[in-house]
Formats: sequence, C-alpha cells, structure tokens
Amino acid sequence: MSADGKDIVNNRHAFFEYHINDKYEAGIALVGTEVKSVMVGRIQLKESYVAVKDDEVWLINAHISPYSHGNKNNHEPLRTRKLLLHRKEIQRLEKETTQKGMTLVVTRVYWKNGRIKFEIGVAKGKKLYDKRDDLKSKTIERETRAQMKDKTG
Repeated sequence: MSADGKDIVNNRHAFFEYHINDKYEAGIALVGTEVKSVMVGRIQLKESYVAVKDDEVWLINAHISPYSHGNKNNHEPLRTRKLLLHRKEIQRLEKETTQKGMTLVVTRVYWKNGRIKFEIGVAKGKKLYDKRDDLKSKTIERETRAQMKDKTG
C-alpha cells in the first residue's frame, strides 16, 4: 500500500502558532501497532514538539491512538519516539534551537517510498498581533472569494 508523497496528517495549528523557517525530512522509529494507527491517520500533533537530547532527535507528546485490532501488546499512546536524521542535520537543528525563541515542530506526516516520514519545521513563535493579522487576511480573502462567486454566478 504505497501512495508516494501522500499526506497522512497536516499540522495546520503549527502554521497558526509559529513562523516556519527551515524544514527537514525525518524518519521515525515506530512499533508495529503504531505504524498501523498512523497509516489510518490516527495521530495527533497539536501538543507535540521535537527536542534534541544527547545528539538524538525525539518526538515528544505526539498522541498515536492504540490500534483498534491490536492485542495486549498495543503501544503506549504518548510515548517519546525517536526521529531519524543524518548527523549533520541533527547538529544543524541543535544549533538553530539554541537561538532565542526557536523551536522544532512537526508540520506534516506523509508517505514517501512506502515509508512514513515526518516534516520538521524550525519555528519561531508568533506574537498575538501576528495571529490577528493572519485571521484578518484570511477573512478578507474568504469574503472576496464569496463576492467574486456571487458576481459570476
């Protein structure tokens, strides 16, 4: 069941909360029932973040629901999972997160060559007025689209 480049989950909340600068592609170490749950999109990234500890990258607080057809060996939903990156990428991420206000968030989960991949964004938190500006521009765009639709229809 390989659907290359197909999104499993998009973390739209991350784009609302943060300015995303750089993006990195990472693999992840999952147990069997986690893979099956992620395949059907039962993963929540809203409260999750990525941390670099001891030259390794970890996905923290991501909720992968237990697999419905799993047995007593089903996985722990909120366990910390290891992300797989090249050594140079890990060093670059570590350097970027030591800057003031920078953090790492997962922006999307997708298929690539039959494997589950995570897109990690180097992010800087938005201020309240930035979020208000985003909402205002989206509302104006939506209203403009609605008016254009009314004129043509």
